[in-house]
Amino acid sequence: MKRYRRDAGELNISFLDVICCGFGAIVLLLIIAKTVEPLVLENTTINLDGKVAELQDQLFEIRGETTVFNRDMNAKHEQLSRERERLAILKTQLAQLEARQAKVAQNSASESTYQGELELALQTLTEEMERLLAGTTKQNELIGGIPVDSEYVIFVIDTSGSMFENAWGRVMEEMENVLNVYPNVKGIQVMNDMGEYMFPTFRGQWIPDTEGRRNAILERLRNWNAFSNSSPVEGIQTAIRTFYDPGKKISIYVFGDDLQPNASITEVANTIDRINRRGLSNERLVRIHAVGFPVLFQLAAPHQQESAERFATLMREITRRNGGTFVGLNDYRSSTQQRR
Repeated sequence: MKRYRRDAGELNISFLDVICCGFGAIVLLLIIAKTVEPLVLENTTINLDGKVAELQDQLFEIRGETTVFNRDMNAKHEQLSRERERLAILKTQLAQLEARQAKVAQNSASESTYQGELELALQTLTEEMERLLAGTTKQNELIGGIPVDSEYVIFVIDTSGSMFENAWGRVMEEMENVLNVYPNVKGIQVMNDMGEYMFPTFRGQWIPDTEGRRNAILERLRNWNAFSNSSPVEGIQTAIRTFYDPGKKISIYVFGDDLQPNASITEVANTIDRINRRGLSNERLVRIHAVGFPVLFQLAAPHQQESAERFATLMREITRRNGGTFVGLNDYRSSTQQRR
């Protein structure tokens, strides 16, 4: 049997055909890939840029809303702090009112005990009452040697450092005692030794006499520390010139402890005589009483007590000329301090 051998030329041609087809396919794939790939990458980049811009806008919007929310929250916190502070103040005022109410209730419970003493402090009958009780003999009632026949009362209080820092507890006690001596008056006024009003809204006017007003006066007096030159002269003159009225019975109560050396005792007394004229009954229309607090006598050295002696001398002379009484206390401390 014969074997036929293939021709070598046919094999070479077939191999070349296969190789060419393979290279052609590879070239075709490269052409396709190179044409499509940039388009896809470019579109993707454009889409991602748009997303980033959109997210940035949303971020800015959220930041703006956060700023607004933070501002509103801070405002709410400030408002809450103010409300809490106001609540604390109201609680303090409520506690003070409750304490005052308890004190009033306690005083009311013991009122019957002091009824006899209060009756001794009744003021002299007014002219209207005298007409209703025609023929009744009028007596000049005295409480502790002080006439209490006035319908209007003015307090002139030394608010200097020596008084406020040492004798203020006793000042409050004496103020309350004088008010108790006058259970019913038509008007009250309070000023310091410089003529400065305790309540500026009542400048040049009488404060109505009510229980609430009396409590307000005592409460304000507790922390009233107006400027003072340690001389009652200005306050007395202001009180007389402002409230002098021939148709009114007025008493001035001077609280103090010293008189500075620049004030002449004689000149001050003569000036008050001129402005506090006499009425038809030849009596001064404004009574002047004084209460001396021995702050310097108890605390200062002997060579520093001259101003206290000058105050006592002036007050004795003024009260003598103007139908009043000078009372010199034996201790500047309050009753509570003395018990300690």
